[in-house]
Amino acid sequence: MGNQVERLTHLSYAEVPTAEPAGGELEEPGPRIGVSYIFSVDEDELEEAGGGGKLEEEGEKEEDEEEGEGERVPYDPLDEVECSVYYRDECIFEKRKGRQGGELSPLPPDSLLDKCRPGDLLEFVGGSQYPHWVVYVGDLQVVHLHQAEIRSDLLSAASQGRRGRVVSQRYRYKALPPERVVQSARQQLGLKGAQLGWRSSECFAAWCRSGRREFKIGGELRIGKQPYRLRLQLGGRRSHTLHFQSLEDLIVEKRRNERIGRAALLQELATHLQEEDQQRTGQNQH
Repeated sequence: MGNQVERLTHLSYAEVPTAEPAGGELEEPGPRIGVSYIFSVDEDELEEAGGGGKLEEEGEKEEDEEEGEGERVPYDPLDEVECSVYYRDECIFEKRKGRQGGELSPLPPDSLLDKCRPGDLLEFVGGSQYPHWVVYVGDLQVVHLHQAEIRSDLLSAASQGRRGRVVSQRYRYKALPPERVVQSARQQLGLKGAQLGWRSSECFAAWCRSGRREFKIGGELRIGKQPYRLRLQLGGRRSHTLHFQSLEDLIVEKRRNERIGRAALLQELATHLQEEDQQRTGQNQH
């Protein structure tokens, strides 16, 4: 026990588990996970971001990209990345075409209003953009993490002209009652900058629905094990699996893949997949 206490006294803040962590990370901040991380689970984990102004500046820049400032790329449903997320052997998330438990194809905001109920999670998608998640709270309003702040906006304004869909069933964690989901979202209104406890709009919305600390910054202690798996569906029966120490890190990589799209992801993985095919061919010959 003495050694354990000594170990805890020397942990950095980012390593200390807490149910209510606070931090300056905003929408997809910090260094992006590169190809070297994709192909090796032995690399160092993402650098923990420091506090203050630099983080806010980087976060706002990423979120400007997410919101589609600049030239828009047309949304292509065929370019969406399908994937599943596992915690050990349990599937906790799935995004598969035609297997969404009633999940809708993206609709214009006006049409989407007829499909959602208070407490639902909505996802707005656009070409070469991070998906933007919001919590629908009723009366045409949503609560979401936008430009470094938890705010309330009309659904039509939050969509930024993008098509959207109900994604309440994506994460398979037990959901809170709808009124609790709405209450949780509204209680965070006005939080900004260093007060934020979520790294992305997706993490915030998923936390409101489930209340699980895994979605919050520093919500899990990184202790060397990698219990999370992100399985990317690449077409046919081909897939590629990545391993992570925390759900937070996994979501960062998942969203990066969703932003670049399926075609770019296949190109990024081409060399690695070719090596896998060569190894498989060699094994069959023996």
